[in-house]
Amino acid sequence: MAMDQDLELMRRIRRGDAESFEALLARHRAPLINFFLRMVRDRALAEDLAQEVFLRVYKARERWRPDAKFSTWLYRIATNLALNAIRDGKGKVWRTAPEDGEGEDEVARLPDPQPGAEERIMLTDRGRIIRQAVESLPPNQRAAVILHKYQDVDYRQIAKILGVTESALKSLLFRAYETLRQRLEPLVREGQI
Repeated sequence: MAMDQDLELMRRIRRGDAESFEALLARHRAPLINFFLRMVRDRALAEDLAQEVFLRVYKARERWRPDAKFSTWLYRIATNLALNAIRDGKGKVWRTAPEDGEGEDEVARLPDPQPGAEERIMLTDRGRIIRQAVESLPPNQRAAVILHKYQDVDYRQIAKILGVTESALKSLLFRAYETLRQRLEPLVREGQI
């Protein structure tokens, strides 16, 4: 259903319908910003990169062909921009917990049934450790993990987004998850994950 809706919106955008572009932006802006936050750890840069993605989508609207899912095309643009930002040293890597919820997004927030102080500290510490482990992955592995685990993109789409075969993607993810398993073993041992 969402794919059909994106397809129809892009068809309307190609015909110059500004409201359809606003609808497409509204549908995908928050997930894109969340993706960029996880990749570059800088809210202002994440918002700038999301804006650049939509600028590129708009500029390419007449050349766009519905050969693949719209989200695959969108995340391919986003991933390339994120990897370029990382390569150019624009992203942040937090070595301490963010202050006042800085960088937290609606996907990363946990439901709060009024946990106690000790539980809040454990959750914050666990989240920081997991974030740091994911951030420490090489950029392509980080992108693959974020797309797979946080953006819920399937293997075939991720392979297209990253421009690799599905078997290469599975190998990339295997290495990433093996690295994460090793780095997060103390949390697993303590029963925190």
